[in-house]
Amino acid sequence: MDWRGRISVDPAVCHGQACIAGTRVLVSVILDNVAAGLEFSEIIGSYPSIEHEDILAAIAYAAEVMRERQIGLPT
Repeated sequence: MDWRGRISVDPAVCHGQACIAGTRVLVSVILDNVAAGLEFSEIIGSYPSIEHEDILAAIAYAAEVMRERQIGLPT
């Protein structure tokens, strides 16, 4: 999935945090909902301005960010 057309980062929108393009729905909010086990249809019901493909784009964006960044975890 090419997330680039669906995710935007604009300093004038949501303090520059990654959002679903054309909305103020943060990628982190979408990911929190997915991690909590919500069905895509439930997420879309809560945020009707997004589509199924936006959720997939948020996941793909997060995967790409993680490939570029390492977070130290306790051993």
